[in-house]
Amino acid sequence: MVVDNGSELEVHVFHSSSEEAMEVDSGSDLEVHVFQSSSELLAKLHEKWSPVKKQPYPAMYSSIFGGIILDPAMMMIPIDDHMVHRGHGVFDTAILLNGHLYELDNHLDRFLRSASKAEVSSPFPQSTLRSILLQLAAASKHKKGTLRYWLSAGPGNFLLSSAGCPTPAFYAVVINEDFSQCKEGVKVITSTIPMKSPQFATMKNVNYLPNVLSKMEAEEKGAFASIWVDEEGYIAEGPNVNVAFITSEKELVVPFFDKILSGCTVKRLIELAPKLVEKGLLKGVKLANIAVEEAKGATEMMFVGSTLPVLPIITWDEQPIGDGIVGELTMKLSDLLWDDMEAGPETHRTPVPYKD
Repeated sequence: MVVDNGSELEVHVFHSSSEEAMEVDSGSDLEVHVFQSSSELLAKLHEKWSPVKKQPYPAMYSSIFGGIILDPAMMMIPIDDHMVHRGHGVFDTAILLNGHLYELDNHLDRFLRSASKAEVSSPFPQSTLRSILLQLAAASKHKKGTLRYWLSAGPGNFLLSSAGCPTPAFYAVVINEDFSQCKEGVKVITSTIPMKSPQFATMKNVNYLPNVLSKMEAEEKGAFASIWVDEEGYIAEGPNVNVAFITSEKELVVPFFDKILSGCTVKRLIELAPKLVEKGLLKGVKLANIAVEEAKGATEMMFVGSTLPVLPIITWDEQPIGDGIVGELTMKLSDLLWDDMEAGPETHRTPVPYKD
């Protein structure tokens, strides 16, 4: 169990499942196997994972189990968890790079703001959540990847309201994900999928069906992703990333956050970009409403998000952005962020307490 005593918090690590049938599809003759014991089911789960050479999820935390799980066969969420069957939950993601978690505290702040908007309480104070995440990253033994975590209304029943759930749940997983600085440009389209209303778009909740359909729509048209435009005709965001522009006057412009998710990475970019202003490369940095015509007339365009951190956009709706090549200022902004992720101040990079 998790014992909350501040900096002395130690999370138990489950090292194996011991510490804690296929369906034959033949039409009307289908016979569904019934597992008669937990040991039989565990054997089946381990059979599934045994051929996997590269473990994609080296460690998971579950407040339901009360510790860290290293056995992938046991990385589960209860089926009656309201995040599963009602979408009543929020999440966030932090980057693990060079043994540090990037922007962890800013991500946690946004995580708890999202939870408050979604009326999901936390089973632990923020300091305990932070400690759990750091211990989880350490238990994974990975120096690079992503750390994704969720707050849920919790398990309890299959009703619409979570009032009957005895306690909220906290889950987290380290994902063995490789990523590098993006240097190639991509194509985007304008999405025809309706974007979320501001109430839901400004919180990072698990209801991502519009985001999924928007991404799929782009992929079906040979593009990387899509751009949402709000009902007033202003640029909003991508399916899971922010978007930014370089104008012909060499200003970095980012859409206001009043109707979209306030991205931690793009906010950090806004803090770092004045370095290019000081060098005379940029003339300014601002948040603004950006009409579609104005946006398509930009000289450079980019997505900004955690694992990118900056992705150049060279074509939008089959029309080139600027010269149709990766922009020089886009890459200079990307260099600023990447350098910050790799070797920036520890106010933005939290070291993971690995054990020898």
